[in-house]
Amino acid sequence: MIFTIFIPLLFALILPLISRCIPKVHPGYFVLFVPLGIFIYYIQYIGSKFTAITETYKWIPSLHINLTFHLDGLSLLFVLLISGIGSLVVLYSIFYLHTYERLNHFYIYLLIFMTAMLGVVTSDNVFVLYTFWELTSISSFLLIGYWHFKERSRYGALKSMLITVFGGLSMFGGLIFLTILTGTTSIREMIANPEPILNSQFLPLILAFILLGAFTKSAQFPFHIWLPDAMEAPTPVSAYLHSATMVKAGLYLIARFSPIFATYEWFFIVVSLVGIITLCWGSYMAVRQTDLKAILAYSTISQLGMIMAMLGFGTEVAIFAAVFHILNHATFKGGLFMIAGIVDHETGTRDIRKLGGLLTFMPISATLALFGTFSMAGIPLPFLNGFYSKEMFFESAVLLSNETNSFAAFLSNAVPYLAILGSVFTFVYSMYFLFGVFGGQKKLDQLPKKPHEAPIGMLLSPFILVSGVILIGLFPSLFNQSLLTHAASSISQTVNTMDIKFWHGLNVPFIMSLIVVGIGIILTITRKTWQPIYRLLPGKFSLNKVYDSIIKNVDVFSKRITNFYMTGSLRTYMLIIIGTIVAVTTFIMINTDGFNIKYDNLASISVLEITVVIAIIIAALATIFTNHKLAVILVTGIVGYGVAILFVIYRAPDLALTQLVIETVSVVLFLLCFYHLPKMQKRDEKPKTKLVNAIIAISFGTLMTIVGISAHSSNWFKSISDYFIETADTIGGGTNIVNVILVDMRGLDTLFEITVLGIAALAIYSLIKLRKDKEAK
Repeated sequence: MIFTIFIPLLFALILPLISRCIPKVHPGYFVLFVPLGIFIYYIQYIGSKFTAITETYKWIPSLHINLTFHLDGLSLLFVLLISGIGSLVVLYSIFYLHTYERLNHFYIYLLIFMTAMLGVVTSDNVFVLYTFWELTSISSFLLIGYWHFKERSRYGALKSMLITVFGGLSMFGGLIFLTILTGTTSIREMIANPEPILNSQFLPLILAFILLGAFTKSAQFPFHIWLPDAMEAPTPVSAYLHSATMVKAGLYLIARFSPIFATYEWFFIVVSLVGIITLCWGSYMAVRQTDLKAILAYSTISQLGMIMAMLGFGTEVAIFAAVFHILNHATFKGGLFMIAGIVDHETGTRDIRKLGGLLTFMPISATLALFGTFSMAGIPLPFLNGFYSKEMFFESAVLLSNETNSFAAFLSNAVPYLAILGSVFTFVYSMYFLFGVFGGQKKLDQLPKKPHEAPIGMLLSPFILVSGVILIGLFPSLFNQSLLTHAASSISQTVNTMDIKFWHGLNVPFIMSLIVVGIGIILTITRKTWQPIYRLLPGKFSLNKVYDSIIKNVDVFSKRITNFYMTGSLRTYMLIIIGTIVAVTTFIMINTDGFNIKYDNLASISVLEITVVIAIIIAALATIFTNHKLAVILVTGIVGYGVAILFVIYRAPDLALTQLVIETVSVVLFLLCFYHLPKMQKRDEKPKTKLVNAIIAISFGTLMTIVGISAHSSNWFKSISDYFIETADTIGGGTNIVNVILVDMRGLDTLFEITVLGIAALAIYSLIKLRKDKEAK
């Protein structure tokens, strides 16, 4: 399983090499085999006898962080969507993207995103899940901003990343809480033992953190504003990320953790309320849009809201319907995004006001769009999969039980009416999309290009998706026990196989569907007469303006704060840094009784040690009064070499050798750099400035001295030296304890130190180079 998860990432590493060796072949043809191979591999697990599979690979066992991948029904559904839709998107992109574009960049970003999504839906370890979760945000940022030369693309990419990363960090806080309370990092173990979570006083906070992560990623109200702006990405990205995969990651998170929170009444209230509001607002706002992809973006928001609401309901019918609609939505929405891309590609515009009458020019695209929009609208026809899950949504809304909480009871009674309201506007925007593009009068004079049907290669992917719409609609039982039941039972074990069929009699859900169609037809016909209502709602109010205002004010405030202390004066920077260290450290030490000075248990001091220390002190003082830069370097070296001598005296040859090497290298580097720097000279400073400098210097030196003595005199914690002695060989594989500490025990720290030194060296070189270039001019 681990190979199928990481193979897209591995292939992303070698793709540039393949493209370099075979430059005349479109890189998409090579990439296509990656998701297609993953899809074919996981197809074998579809069937009524499927059982969950778990694989564990050690990663950071000391922190209980291992690569544990768990494949159950829910994970299998998402893996098939990620790989299946991914294969069709790659095929579509081969004909959609121009050969002169940065194709390697596009496919590398896409492959990274694929690995991230596969990791999210299969990870059982919460911290591994979070790692993949944030990788989806980073890779989607790169994909949305793929056309980085467009301002709107950069704006949409930044907006999506800020909102989703904010939610991801909130989710991370919730996951830490869950780990502390349950004592495990395994999601399955948390689900098996939810009592510590449900009995915790932090339960509301945990739920809020987890829901923020899910709501931001799945574009739920009011965090939905990033999704329409993300439509500036190429259409293959929109068809993949924003219809079938990334936006459903939040739904996956809610579905995965719902067994823990399902009995908590506020889970039902918050998730159901946010979901139903998102459904109504997204469908209402979709009719207002004029850009084809914007219409589909808001339609996606509404559909995600509907699925989120069903997950909040938590009943058997609702959970099964949510899983069913996740599959259905991926088929018809992915196909519609591709159709929108085809229209844009063949006409040169996505503005629906300039489109119309394209049926005669693009009959195949129009036919595919008809099936996709009718399925999305939930029109009661037996060959449309969208109707089945929409009717089950109505059934779950009607069957909501009365809750003990008064607001929950009110919400249960209001949900069926809100479901009809959101579905009515879903019908309207579906018809608005279909007939606004392919029906009505031709407007050829307003089109940048003469319209014509797309090439077969571009039509193949939406054709396969629309065929899935029809196939699921005609034979829903093929996917029932073999896939959907397994996925639904992974969320709630009480869910059994549902009877999916077109006709259940003239029951309430079917009557609701007829009401939606009837009112929807009236509103579609009279759309131009009631559309001025958008001037009142939302009117001038816009959540996008709120977002822009927040970002602008944060920038302004940050600039003011930065300009306050970034004066260009190195002295000011050192005063702030050292002064803060002195103030904070002194405050903490005083309030925690940290100052502890004892004179017992001290070793005797010889004349040699006193002599070395006196030499160090004299050398340190000499640096203050010496004006010659080379003399300063040499005197500073005396201080370092004196410390090395002390290490030798105290029988620490390893530390002495390290100190000697560092000091020698430092002296040489300083000599090389100072040779090119201006001559040192006394600075004529005011007495006040000198006094402040003296106070800061003496305070810092005194503080460090007292801290060092207090550290020696205190025994608050058990010494860690025994641990190093006992584990140096078993963990680090070495008998030189100091080396093991540097390389293994604190390897990351050493790595960062090397990195800092490297950066400092580059900075010094750059300064010298700039100075020489300036002098040469």
